Parts: sequence; structure tokens; C-alpha cells
Amino acid sequence: MTRFWSLCLVMATLIIIDQLSKGAIQTNLYYGESIPVIDGFFSIAYVKNTGAAFGFGAGAHEMFRIIMFLILPVIFCGWIFYMLIKTIKGPFYMSLAYALIFAGAIGNLIDRFSLGYVVDFLLFYWKDEANHFPAFNVADSCITVAAGLLIIDFFVQLKEKKAAAQAGEHASNPVSKS
Repeated sequence: MTRFWSLCLVMATLIIIDQLSKGAIQTNLYYGESIPVIDGFFSIAYVKNTGAAFGFGAGAHEMFRIIMFLILPVIFCGWIFYMLIKTIKGPFYMSLAYALIFAGAIGNLIDRFSLGYVVDFLLFYWKDEANHFPAFNVADSCITVAAGLLIIDFFVQLKEKKAAAQAGEHASNPVSKS
């Protein structure tokens, strides 16, 4: 159970960092303002995302947005927390992945319920800001890292299944002696 409480501490810390960073952006920048950090590559910017990842659904009907960006994510958070509990005694990176997804989802849900949009501020681009990757935030970063962990897990499980199948094949087919 120590792992569970450690992951709860990680989740709480990430949610607090996410919310503090978004608050700092809202306090110190005006909407649309961008401050170059690495010229031609990275800026801190105040972006309001009313949609999902990459702005998907930003212009959709209000009922669609309520269902897709408020109701379903709350249900999803419950399921992710259940998966965290279910995997807590398994490989650490699996429970960590669920904890990161949960923290990221909660961080963005706080914005959606309190502001009606998500504050994004990390803006990467090539040469000028017109050629940019969609802006994101700490919560989005948590979800992305978790996705990477889940992809790694998929390939680890695939490799283990393949090795187990080969071991079983060798055990059932004894080598004939000449």
C-alpha cells in the first residue's frame, strides 16, 4: 500500500504544479501574449484551448462540448483510478502511467470546470510561431509521458509472450539425438 500513497503524492504534486503554472501564466501574461525563451524554437504563451488535444472540437455545439469535455472525462477519471488500484501490485511503470494520466486529466478538468477552457502555455515551433506544434501544459505532458509508458509496456508484454511461446515450443519438441 506504500506504492499507492507514494503515487497519490506524485499525483497531488503534479496537479499542484500544473495549476500553479497555469495560474502564473494567467497572472503574468495577457491572452495571446508570447515570450520567446529559445528564439526560433520555444516560447511561453497564453493560449486558451476550448477543445481537446490539438483543439479538436473547439467549435462544436455546446452540448457536445459538455458531454465530451466534462461528463465523459469525469467518468474516464473514475475508470483510470480503478485501473491504478487494479495495477498497484503489478509493474511500477504501469501504476505510474495510470497515476500520470489521472493527474493530467484532473489538472485539465479543473480548468474546464472553473474557466470553461484549458490554459496551455508551452509552445514549440520551427523558425517562427506560425509553424508551431499545438501549445500544451504540464497536465498534457503527464498524459504524454504515460502514453509512452503504456506503449513501452505493450512491447515488453509482447516480447515476454513471444519468449514464453518459444520456451514452450522448445519444451514440447525435444531435440532428437543422432
